Amino acid sequence: MSDQQPATDLPDPEDRKLVTLARSARARNAVPEGAAVRDETGRTYVAGTVALESLRLSALQTAVAMAVASGARSLEAAVVVTEAQSADDADRAAVRDLGGPSVPVVVAGPDGSVRGTVTAG
Repeated sequence: MSDQQPATDLPDPEDRKLVTLARSARARNAVPEGAAVRDETGRTYVAGTVALESLRLSALQTAVAMAVASGARSLEAAVVVTEAQSADDADRAAVRDLGGPSVPVVVAGPDGSVRGTVTAG
């Protein structure tokens, strides 16, 4: 994982957009995490943590599930906004299942600062 940097330092404006969308989902829903993914056609899917008595999904797992349910066949990028310092293994596995091991997963703090980027692999 790289050192903290503002989302504006991400080279791809579409990745910066994912950070903004994930931050918004987290704040709007008052949940621990927000996430956004971009599929192979450029469509984005945004989600927050799901914490029901009978169903628990991280924000990134929920965003991947929304992409799958909407017909996405692959992913280009994923972002999770979280207090955690790194991407959870289960989150990376969900991204890998749909997009493959080389999909970048950006981890950002609640303020949008990028904590690092790893691959789903």
